[in-house]
Amino acid sequence: MPSTVERIDCVVIGAGVVGLACARALARAGREVIIVEAGERFGGGISSRNSEVVHAGLYYPPGSLKASLCVRGRELLYHYCAQRGIAHRRCGKLVVATDAAQENRLREIAARAAANGVDDLRWLDADAAQRLEPALRCSAALLSPSTGIVDSHALMLALLGDAEAAGALLALNTPVDAGEVVTDGIHLHTGGTAPLRILARCVVNAAGLGAPALAARIDGLAAEHVPPAHFAKGNYFALQGRAPFTRLVYPVPEEAGLGVHLTLDLQGRARFGPDVEWLDLPPDARDLDYRVTEQRAAAFYGEIRRYWPALPDGALVPDYSGIRPKICGPQDPAADFRIDGAARHGVSGLVNLFGIESPGLTAALAIAENVVEIVAERAHAA
Repeated sequence: MPSTVERIDCVVIGAGVVGLACARALARAGREVIIVEAGERFGGGISSRNSEVVHAGLYYPPGSLKASLCVRGRELLYHYCAQRGIAHRRCGKLVVATDAAQENRLREIAARAAANGVDDLRWLDADAAQRLEPALRCSAALLSPSTGIVDSHALMLALLGDAEAAGALLALNTPVDAGEVVTDGIHLHTGGTAPLRILARCVVNAAGLGAPALAARIDGLAAEHVPPAHFAKGNYFALQGRAPFTRLVYPVPEEAGLGVHLTLDLQGRARFGPDVEWLDLPPDARDLDYRVTEQRAAAFYGEIRRYWPALPDGALVPDYSGIRPKICGPQDPAADFRIDGAARHGVSGLVNLFGIESPGLTAALAIAENVVEIVAERAHAA
């Protein structure tokens, strides 16, 4: 363990899209920032294993962080992508009901979206929906014109470039092994090939799947402020050949996710997912199995054919998977984002980001705004 202590203003732990957005915002606000990432590259975790969808803000409870940060983040993200030339497209999506009972759920979604400030939804009957997407089967649908897709890697590259241009530094292969709350900040002990001892005035824990386990290793943060970690794997299957759709298609959402939906990438290729596969893993699990097994395809065919009955046999092939960093279990109600500053846990200078699953990509720039405000409050108090 090195004896020299590096003194740093702000340390952001985790170089996924949210960590990079936070580092960019802090650096542009004039803070000295170092980003420490356990992996060998930035964006190698959750941020590279999602649908790359820009969400409109339809589903989340009004007044929740997920709702407000998704709606704010969506507009920030579209503006940023246009400004920086990041590939994206407002392709829109259809949320579909396949029977009368689900139409009631659609009405609930429309009401919730309106309460969240989403004012561009359109109700479509079956004929109107099929005029937009002839291959679709549904009894009614909601058209969300503000939903889109984005090149998440190009987004992260731009965020990192902005952060570095503002003076931030990125340290890869630098896991944080432990932390300790001290009088003048937070001591961090990092491992890897070049271990460090860092004294930071503020620490942003944006470690994604590992955020709860990391928080539990910070001596001086009460255990009651660390939520349990739950892992829900989402598997994706790719479609062989071109899909007969130009918009994303989502079923009525299920409890742990948004259902097996059709997404398109910027080249027009289609994939379906994610499903929900709860994993029994320890909070600090690192050896994660991202393989997608062919055996899961049968359930996909059944779900997809509810809204696309012409899906051919044998058309799906295993693609990739991701793991949601949940802080609620399979029997629990859905949890909101947690952005925990000193007002919640009492540790000055520490911001823990817990449960930043979907719509975390969409909300990243708005989350960063929130984090900068919390850090600024700490600086003013000091």
